Amino acid sequence: MHRRLIVPSALAASLLLAIPASAADYAPGAPGIGDPYYPASGNGGYDVSHYDLRLKYQPKTDLLEGTATILATTTQNLSRFNLDLGLKVSEVRVNGKKARFTATGDHELEITPATPLEKNRSISVVVRYAGKPSQLKIGGWTAWHRTPDGGVAAQEPDSAVWWFPSNDHPLDKATYDVSVSVPDGTQAISNGVLQSQSSRLGWTRFNWRSDKPQASYLATLAVGKFDITTDKTDKGLPVLNAYSKDLGANAGAARASIERTAEVAEWLEEVFGPYPFNALGGYVPNVTSGYALETQTRPFYSPRQFANGANVSVVVHELAHQWYGDSVSVDGWKDIWVNEGFARYSQWLWSEKEGEGTAQELADYVYAQHPADDPFWRVKPGDPGPDKQFDLAVYDRGALALQALRNEIGDEDFFAILKGWPTAYAYGNAKVGDFVRYAERVSGKPLAGLFDTWLYQPTRPAAPAAAASRIARSSAATAKPVQPKSWQRIAATNTIHDHGHDH
Repeated sequence: MHRRLIVPSALAASLLLAIPASAADYAPGAPGIGDPYYPASGNGGYDVSHYDLRLKYQPKTDLLEGTATILATTTQNLSRFNLDLGLKVSEVRVNGKKARFTATGDHELEITPATPLEKNRSISVVVRYAGKPSQLKIGGWTAWHRTPDGGVAAQEPDSAVWWFPSNDHPLDKATYDVSVSVPDGTQAISNGVLQSQSSRLGWTRFNWRSDKPQASYLATLAVGKFDITTDKTDKGLPVLNAYSKDLGANAGAARASIERTAEVAEWLEEVFGPYPFNALGGYVPNVTSGYALETQTRPFYSPRQFANGANVSVVVHELAHQWYGDSVSVDGWKDIWVNEGFARYSQWLWSEKEGEGTAQELADYVYAQHPADDPFWRVKPGDPGPDKQFDLAVYDRGALALQALRNEIGDEDFFAILKGWPTAYAYGNAKVGDFVRYAERVSGKPLAGLFDTWLYQPTRPAAPAAAASRIARSSAATAKPVQPKSWQRIAATNTIHDHGHDH
């Protein structure tokens, strides 16, 4: 019989392999993901891959009941972790076992699993919850719209906490299955493709699937009574548009605009490349707000966007976001220009296509509208701050930066960048600096100075700098350009960034 001799070092190594990490090696996940604009947004310690939401909503009472199953992977050894949710929770299970939980702050759900979770482990989290979203106020406001026949979740930068638990920040994108049961005669609209619909005992269940990564604020839910139109694009993409039955005088203009969704998307494919998602459409619920939002695959439009008649420009803006903002999302909220500057510039390109004013003419007009002492120039689109995140300057000055880039590098490289960027960063996140470096790589030109002038300096670019970018072509920059034909329709969409709260 031979004995195996184990030397002390080998014994120690074998014991390390056999003994699990001590409790000291496990720590709580951070209660925020690290965004300097919104420190409480999102959470640390895990990465979500999929949300399965099974909901029941009663329009008469605004009662929402939900069971959310969240699939994620831990990114550290976790003793505890947070989800973002404002509604009342009745039970949490982690990997099938009941977990302790407590609500803290405005929307933090602290979860302590029965046993600590090792790093790089796949986990499932089931949360049962209920509440009336319209009664939930955070910072004095709500992202939930009550309508005469239901309710709607659509807001930016936050809306998820009003209707499902999540890691509520664009850095943690995931796929979604949203199943909603509502009273017969009522519809439930969400993102992606309607997989199935069934009725039982007075309730109808709608099952939606969004199969590409999606930020939590881009998830939407609308319950009410809608007129729905469906179609398919030439490439077979399903198109679904929905209009509240009680839009009144705005109904015709809304339809005349949104029914052009497929046409606009086909044109945007020529500019930005292949459409990145599995469905297309838009919806107009009977809400009192004035803004629009690029909820993924199915933008939200307030009826007031069409109070003065049809306006395809707002459809262009929200569909442009499907590439710039939805597929390629902000890395942090200070990178909002990566979303809004491009969506506004797409409106300028549509004007150019329609023969109602070139992007250059619109740039000249915007520059001339704002004298040097206008607060417009004190907003830095590349880092506007949370209080100015949706300021008009982020949109218009942000679009000026793109026209300056176009003039600097020429159309060939400029449009190659517009088309290449959504492919290079598809389904991910990006910073303003990432775009600057990408543009430099494609054009072969140093561009940091140009972007600094147009995105980061809190002053009006002086006439020489503007003229060098061919924005202000008169040496004194005193000429008053003629108002482009498209200006009024573009200006009418300025309320798309008025999200109805001071966040």
